Amino acid sequence: MIWVKICGITNAEDAAAALEAGADALGFNFWRPGRRYLAPGAAAAIIETLPPQIAKVGVFVDEEPAEVLAIARQAGLTAVQLHGSEPPEYLDRLGPYQKLKAFRVDDRFCAETLGRYRADAFLLDAAGSTPGGTGARFDWRAAIAAKRFGRIILAGGLTAENAGEAVRQVAPWGVDVASGVEREPGRKDPRLLREFIRAVREAEGRDGSG
Repeated sequence: MIWVKICGITNAEDAAAALEAGADALGFNFWRPGRRYLAPGAAAAIIETLPPQIAKVGVFVDEEPAEVLAIARQAGLTAVQLHGSEPPEYLDRLGPYQKLKAFRVDDRFCAETLGRYRADAFLLDAAGSTPGGTGARFDWRAAIAAKRFGRIILAGGLTAENAGEAVRQVAPWGVDVASGVEREPGRKDPRLLREFIRAVREAEGRDGSG
């Protein structure tokens, strides 16, 4: 079953709508310049209401490992997603949390780079994108090539209209969406959430019931 992560959660209503639609994971952006930035205390208030089986993912960019760990503990995260230039050894300093390493894909992207990292999964996004989502898409052939190095989470420009095509072409381990299910930055649209997850489930041969 494809892992579906809804990123850029900023409020309890959107978290509840994502869960009702069938999400497996929620993402919280702790990168301060981001439009979907959420303070750790505010994230904690949302996360404490979530079921234990839902992954709680914090998005970080070139943050000091000690600060990542402090925020993860305060907010109640189960996973950390690294969107900066973090080297392979950085991941070894993040303790028990599930580790997702993000890479931006352009003509210079080398899938072999993933082999240097001991990550639980790799998130591939469009080059020029910003952490938390901009809606840009990249050539999915790069994601297919990267699958031999580990679990691939496909991100970047996904919507209900193209999610099914993405799943059929790439067959990723997971998908990640932020702006593609929003009515404005930081505010999700319940209808788009349902349509997105339904498209993923139907493309993988499931009934879309969540």
